Amino acid sequence: MDIDKRTQQLAARLTYIRDIFGPRENSSVSLLKHRLEEFLTNASGYGMRELQLQVSRLEELFSLLEGKLESELCPMDRVRIVRHPQRISLKDILENVYDNYAEIGGQDEWSIDPGIIIARATIARRMGKKTVHQPVMVIGQEKGHGQEFRNGGSIKPWGNANALYYMRVAEVENIPIHTYVFTPGAYPVEDYPGAAQQIAKNLYVMAGLKVPVIAVFSEGGSGGAEAIALADKRLMLSHGYYSVISPEGAAAIEGGLKDKATPELIERCAERLKITAQDNLRLGFIDRIIQEPPLGARPEHYEFFRQLRREVIRATDEVVHSAQSLGPLRALAIRRQKRSADPQDIFVRWQLRQSARNTLVELRYTRFRAMSRTAFIDNRTLGIRLATGLARGLWRVHSLLRHDVLARYKRRTLSLLEQLEAELRALGQGVGGHFSWLGMGRTGVPPEALERLTTLSCPEEGACRIEDVWGYVSPKSKEDRTLTCPNTASHGCQDLWAPDLFGEFAGVCSHCGHHFPMEFQWYLYNVFDFAQAYEFNSALESANPLNYEGFGLKLDEAKRATGLGSSCITFETRLEGIATVVAMLVSPFRGGTVGAAEGEKLIRAAERARIKRMPFFMYSHGTAGIRIQEGTCGVIQMPRVTMAVRRYIDAGGLYLVLYDTNSYAGPVASFLGCSPYQFAVRSSNIGFAGPGVIRETTGVDVPPKYHRAFSALSRGHIQGIWDRRDLKKNLHQALLTMGGRNLYYR
Repeated sequence: MDIDKRTQQLAARLTYIRDIFGPRENSSVSLLKHRLEEFLTNASGYGMRELQLQVSRLEELFSLLEGKLESELCPMDRVRIVRHPQRISLKDILENVYDNYAEIGGQDEWSIDPGIIIARATIARRMGKKTVHQPVMVIGQEKGHGQEFRNGGSIKPWGNANALYYMRVAEVENIPIHTYVFTPGAYPVEDYPGAAQQIAKNLYVMAGLKVPVIAVFSEGGSGGAEAIALADKRLMLSHGYYSVISPEGAAAIEGGLKDKATPELIERCAERLKITAQDNLRLGFIDRIIQEPPLGARPEHYEFFRQLRREVIRATDEVVHSAQSLGPLRALAIRRQKRSADPQDIFVRWQLRQSARNTLVELRYTRFRAMSRTAFIDNRTLGIRLATGLARGLWRVHSLLRHDVLARYKRRTLSLLEQLEAELRALGQGVGGHFSWLGMGRTGVPPEALERLTTLSCPEEGACRIEDVWGYVSPKSKEDRTLTCPNTASHGCQDLWAPDLFGEFAGVCSHCGHHFPMEFQWYLYNVFDFAQAYEFNSALESANPLNYEGFGLKLDEAKRATGLGSSCITFETRLEGIATVVAMLVSPFRGGTVGAAEGEKLIRAAERARIKRMPFFMYSHGTAGIRIQEGTCGVIQMPRVTMAVRRYIDAGGLYLVLYDTNSYAGPVASFLGCSPYQFAVRSSNIGFAGPGVIRETTGVDVPPKYHRAFSALSRGHIQGIWDRRDLKKNLHQALLTMGGRNLYYR
């Protein structure tokens, strides 16, 4: 009976190996197949002793050649390993790494999303002769071992919302969070709350969680991985991958072949994207690699689970130690501790003091701020860099003196005077004018703006209308032709003459209000007064950090065609007298995709707005998502920029976002979607993935207007829809009325 069981295990190992290496020829795989078939053919003629001897020899041969095959793995082989049904799952980890656990928020197919597991677990630690059970919140995608209801670990928005809820619970309870990333990517639906909207919320909240967060990567696909992976320590299994997109998706985009991408192209894309654990460690996106058994960890590899337990304990200890002092003896012991030592030998309590919790958030920001700093081109001279650093220091001093020191006493004095005036007016004495020399009644709002805010609109239609005069006119207005509005069939719109449509009408149908696409220059000069603006960080340019084949030439062509160094323009301008920092993503440059250069410019813009106490406005002229050719250097911008935005908002800034044309994927699911004030230009599309991507990944055809701005408004993703002709007026109104306690003009 023992021989039969061992033989079955060898057959299963061979099947697994053949699945991993796919259709390509391999001499070691062929040898294993031949030897196993030979044994099965001759087994009936062997005695019991000979059978045991032959099986033992086969097992030794399998172990030997599995070690040899391990060294021959290519990136796509590793992708097949993490996707294999025999791969370890989160349930296996809960059973073998933690001492006790209880699932919360659902169970198996009766969960709100069966693809994600949330569990309250404990890890037993020794403190002398005493055993201490340390609680931890475990959250991760569950692919299972082939169960269809798990949806392959592809999480729907409500699954990520549930994960976020229990992250907040862990923060309240002051216990660490361990997340396990087992996902090819998020499920691309916009049903409430919407995939992009929810991932953005997750990233925003995780940026400020005041408890240690440890993430372990097995399969990390784009935004679906980032939804639970913004962590203080990021570990990765040696056969795992972490990427901006799947190799198949990259091949479909790169080759323009959609479902017909060839295996050879998929293999090349997996190699180019630098998705392996070794690549991500070299690029600085993970902290350590957890070594697996040859050809990947499976449920029967119990020694691996012991190693994983040691690593997550060690990582949690290190995070706690970085945030608060443990005492000189334990700190010295942890620094000298060898990787092979058992971290349980040194007890570290995982509950943080209040001061340490604030320090932890600062360390998390510093950590992500340092990532991908060499993945773009910085053309600034040494002198300019020194001058920029000096100016930043002067801004800090100026803001401190003006807004934190002098303004504090001014606000207190005005508050007292306002209370006094209100009391006197309540008595009917009306003495406000006698105190005008003290600044009573001053609001910080310009008189003309205050007049508009405190009076009714014009009662007669058109009585106050001012003729629109555009400083920049679209080149399309010079075309002598007519255009048909897309809503002609439903609204009966007349054909529009191009000079009128793109000139006086600003690209808006005069009958139904449909917005035709306009160049980003139209917004630069007609809305943001770019002619009088100050552009900064223009010397930062997109690069090819992974040396992705052929991408350097495409970048050079985009720079030549647009005259830009990246798809992001950052500048300071004045909107009706209010100094504002503006960041714009422009679609003509590689579809408005975001890479390391764009991320760095956005972070510096947010920091500039925070230091100078200015509102921060982000305008998406159009974005196709994260730039896949930059691999993880691109996808890491999602948490990086989100953390900078949160830092700005927490400091009291006003962060506004406006979407236009087509805005999809990573930017919407992170730093754009996390704003409390989001608006869209009419006729724009907003979502996590376009209709074609949804069709390819889910097999579902979405309705024709699934991504329209009005759909986003109805589910609460955006807060309003603006007409292009009223953008400047609406933006100024927003600056006067919305959020931000720490703005100088307030």
